[in-house]
Amino acid sequence: MKPMGSIPPGFGQADGWLTIGGARADTLIAQAGGTPLFVYDFALIRQRVAALRQAMPDDLHIHYAIKANPLPALVNAMAGIVDGLDVASGGEVAVALASGAQHISFAGPGKRESELEAAIRADVVINLESEAEARRAFAIGDRLGRTPRLAVRVNPDFDLKGSGMRMGGGAKPFGVDAERVPALVREIVGAGADWRGFHIFAGSQALDAQAISDTQAQTIALAARLANEAGRAPPFVNLGGGLGVPYFPGDKPVDTSVVGENLERFLSQRDDIIKQTDFAMELGRYLVAEAGVYLTTVIDRKLSHGEVFLVTDGGLHHQLAASGNFGTVVRRNYPVAVASQFGAAPTEEANVVGCLCTPLDRLGDQVALPRAEEGDVMAVFMAGAYGASASPSAFLGHEPAREMLLNT
Repeated sequence: MKPMGSIPPGFGQADGWLTIGGARADTLIAQAGGTPLFVYDFALIRQRVAALRQAMPDDLHIHYAIKANPLPALVNAMAGIVDGLDVASGGEVAVALASGAQHISFAGPGKRESELEAAIRADVVINLESEAEARRAFAIGDRLGRTPRLAVRVNPDFDLKGSGMRMGGGAKPFGVDAERVPALVREIVGAGADWRGFHIFAGSQALDAQAISDTQAQTIALAARLANEAGRAPPFVNLGGGLGVPYFPGDKPVDTSVVGENLERFLSQRDDIIKQTDFAMELGRYLVAEAGVYLTTVIDRKLSHGEVFLVTDGGLHHQLAASGNFGTVVRRNYPVAVASQFGAAPTEEANVVGCLCTPLDRLGDQVALPRAEEGDVMAVFMAGAYGASASPSAFLGHEPAREMLLNT
């Protein structure tokens, strides 16, 4: 038997069924027209944003990175409770613009000419990933007769220790190496563009509050050093995110009170050149991951060499991360439950697998569950981020998963 992560708070039980946002899972499935189905409870997201604001300095901006979950209805709701949206493609620019968000910033290497043009037309802040991208933006701005709003994404000479995904330190496809940034800032200002500041993202999915704080201290110091070398105060600095969520056995939630207290101190002591600078944290999965559940129906129960396999109508084509094939080296179990027997004691060890013709399609590996039969519904938790949009939905021609947003 292998352990699995803990079911996040905020979910309940009624008549033996898992409840999400106060509604029974079977009722939600009927409303959606079947499984596989992602359900997101926006009430939990709203609570998460409010708790984060309480923990962080009062003047810190909170941004949502929509790559975590770009469902338009969710993005529209997020735009009303955060201070900005961060996007990474022309498609995400369009989703963010449709939400009515007041602040949108666009990062990501390899922005196409059409994407840069759309961003400049809409006054979206472009986080430049290279000097060449800056010059393309200058040329497009000249052609359109518009002033591009440009920030510089910095590749820092440090990373976020213990992070699940390191975005800085050493050679990276992201951002401009720190030592070249001051010259680029001067070029942006000299070209007549609207320089908007720095985007400094060192890593993500970290659970160690002190490591996150250490990185934020380095980030603030780096922003001051680059500003002094460029001779220009940045209007805005995006500190990146880094706050992780507890997916796996043994994971503990980030202590945001520690992060917030330290950040308050760092900002109060910051260099004079960035005293008037606005600061933001950019967060994706931290805001939405725990609010989502992936529901999938058991279509076959089978035995093989003494092991139980619960074959479902879902799988990695919808929930790649839970299968262990999205950014993890060693596969570990997300929290999984029998939604139609929620709260029942486990009676057997079972493997929860999808319907794809690959041994990689595994949602639960030798986990303790109550006995499930054909027609029972499985719930995979921590499904609010990097689920439907981060999975190979076209693989083997199965239908995409349904998605439902509650309590907006």
